[in-house]
Amino acid sequence: MRTYENKDELKNEINKVKIVFFDIDGTLLEMGKTEITPNMRKALCSLKQNGIKICIATGRPFVTIPMFEGIVFDAILAFNGSFCVAGDQVVAKCPIPKEDVKKIIENAKRMERPVSIATAEEIVANGSDKDLEDYFAIAHHRVNVSEKFEEYVEKDVFQIMLGCDLEERKYILEGTKNAKVAAWWSRAIDIIPKDGGKGTAIEQVLAHYKFSKEEAIAFGDGENDIDMLLSVGKGIAMGNAAEKVKEIAADICESVTDDGIYYYLKSQKLINE
Repeated sequence: MRTYENKDELKNEINKVKIVFFDIDGTLLEMGKTEITPNMRKALCSLKQNGIKICIATGRPFVTIPMFEGIVFDAILAFNGSFCVAGDQVVAKCPIPKEDVKKIIENAKRMERPVSIATAEEIVANGSDKDLEDYFAIAHHRVNVSEKFEEYVEKDVFQIMLGCDLEERKYILEGTKNAKVAAWWSRAIDIIPKDGGKGTAIEQVLAHYKFSKEEAIAFGDGENDIDMLLSVGKGIAMGNAAEKVKEIAADICESVTDDGIYYYLKSQKLINE
């Protein structure tokens, strides 16, 4: 974890903040929950009132991102950053090359694993298994097995999701050139463009708003949040974060179950009492 020479250095860095990025599952929300806590709501509203932009950076597709009543996010980075919007403007759009999509589906078939693919509007699957079902259940969604799966393969695919253990991860990308794994759960993975990721997307959002890296902070808990935390002036790991995430973080707050973000922002004077 990064350390600061003195309190003034930390204070100066915090005072620069103009934009905050949040992961959803395990960060904004407890795993499996659908609503933020009253303190988290208070924190988001206070940031907005103080003129600080708030953004979601998630592995979820757009259609599974929860909307919280009364909270308007300035930017949403979906599909682990493969598709980003700021207001009604598309800031980044990076689908997986079609030849890689087809190769991944072929590899998964050899592994006897069904896959779910996400376009900008739909999520469809060619089958389902327990791991994939449980993965979708975290976001309170069901696997949508579609007879039109092959038609969707020909569209822009921004993310592929499938049940996959650590051993299977070694083989799922065989024969691909421009795809990579973004994982935050032990039994399933997201596959995104090789040039994608939350960190790359944050760079594009910062350029859109003409903010510097030093004017941004981010909160995350999963290994797919590592490049996000490294792409901002100060990346904060949740108390419940994976150890690899805590190791690279500039700071660590309390866990999501203890309203870690709220109390951290409060301690740094970024939100009102």
